[in-house]
Amino acid sequence: MPILDLYEHGDHKKNLAHFATLASLAAVDGEINPKEMAVLEKFAFKLNISEDEFKVVMKKENKYPIETPHSGEKRFKRLFEFFQIIFSDHYIDDDERNIVEKYAIGLGFAPKKASEIIDKSIAIFSGKIAFEDYHHLIKRECN
Repeated sequence: MPILDLYEHGDHKKNLAHFATLASLAAVDGEINPKEMAVLEKFAFKLNISEDEFKVVMKKENKYPIETPHSGEKRFKRLFEFFQIIFSDHYIDDDERNIVEKYAIGLGFAPKKASEIIDKSIAIFSGKIAFEDYHHLIKRECN
């Protein structure tokens, strides 16, 4: 097996774990409503989840816990990786944003902090960051 296949498998496994977590978050209040299901279907497409994998994850008896990293850096890394996937189509709608915010809270960020992180991440990934933020990031990297 070529080494590239191993990396693809590892990435897919990560994507499947992200998706399973999102499905659990959507179902946390009981049933997944049609609007949430539509968002999950969008995420499944973005995460390259097969129809069979989707069916398995969506079974009512399947509950996937959110593995909360102890390290703050690892939490940011998970969120960063997830944003890379979400912005593969250069867009995030309000319903997707709400689920992503739940995901950030599930990773251990306080609700207010999660909202701030999501807002800043959207700005960064959509290329609409303020000059001050851009300048801060560049100065930090160049020092």
